[in-house]
Amino acid sequence: MKQNICVPALAAGMLLLVQFSCKNKPAETVKPDQYIVTQPLLSSTGYQQEYVADIQSQQNVEIRSRAKGFIERVHVDEGAFVTQGQLLFTLNSKEYRDELSKSNAALKQAEAELKQIEIEIRNVELLISKNVVSKAELTSLQAKKDAMLAIIDQSKAAISQATTGLSYTQIRAPFSGYINRIPKKAGALVEEADLLTSLSNNQQVFAYFNVSEVDYLQYIKEPELYKTVELKLADGSLFAHKGSIETIDGEINSETGTIAFRARFPNPNKILKHGASGKIILNKPLNNALLIPVKSTYEVQENLYVFVVDKNGKVTQRKVDPIVRLTNEYAIKGGLTASDYILYEGVQLVKDGDQVQTVLKPMNDLLNTQNR
Repeated sequence: MKQNICVPALAAGMLLLVQFSCKNKPAETVKPDQYIVTQPLLSSTGYQQEYVADIQSQQNVEIRSRAKGFIERVHVDEGAFVTQGQLLFTLNSKEYRDELSKSNAALKQAEAELKQIEIEIRNVELLISKNVVSKAELTSLQAKKDAMLAIIDQSKAAISQATTGLSYTQIRAPFSGYINRIPKKAGALVEEADLLTSLSNNQQVFAYFNVSEVDYLQYIKEPELYKTVELKLADGSLFAHKGSIETIDGEINSETGTIAFRARFPNPNKILKHGASGKIILNKPLNNALLIPVKSTYEVQENLYVFVVDKNGKVTQRKVDPIVRLTNEYAIKGGLTASDYILYEGVQLVKDGDQVQTVLKPMNDLLNTQNR
């Protein structure tokens, strides 16, 4: 009776064990009957390369006080457009006006005394001719005249200095542009060299960007290919006007291995501001470039490989040297020729030395299908 109970239980346990082992058996990878192969495409194309840019106004200067005093009046507002020579700030000028008046008075007094001395000299010269007085008297008067001339020169210098100081109490725009932040308002005390505001001329702007030494050498060889550049703004949109590369720094930064370029952009609508950021876009040509699909490649330790298929269907791993990655293709400079056949997809399903059945499809057809 016990045997009849144990046999069915044992059978059920064995059935469960078989089912469990089947469920945990790894699924076999299903390989295609045929693999698509294609040939590298020889084509002249181009690509865009972006560089982070620092945008600066054509002119941007700090307006600083050249005299000490209280701000009597601020004649402009922040963000306002001003023209060259327009009055921006007026400082208290009483001290400088008083000094100018004092210097003018001193000059007039010295000039009057000079006239008196000159009259005395003429009288003494007359008396000397009649042997009434000695020549020593004339020498003394001549010395007084020289001293008075020196005082006159000193007074004129004081007038010039007071006039200059008085002019410093009126701060004017050195060029036409836009007023930026005004940190000190009317009534504030400013010292000499204190910052009053800054002024930006945004009619045109400069975009500074750094390129690698390799890119720099490419530019030097064919500068006519990079006559114009584009600017991508911070929101990802393209600036409406194209710019041109103007200058290159005189040395390469040894720490970063880059060199700075400067491009100029017109800015008629004043959209670009000093201190803005963006990206310079350089359109780089690729003449007679060899293109391969991205799907045909795989990476091993940061190196790029493809599988080349010979006429017998044998798969061989081959390293390629990419120039740049485009949307769905790599432009390469070595490792393949236009007559080679490469595996288009399924590179993860084969290994070096495998034999495969293939079907040839033109690369253009494959890329057009992929882009749909």
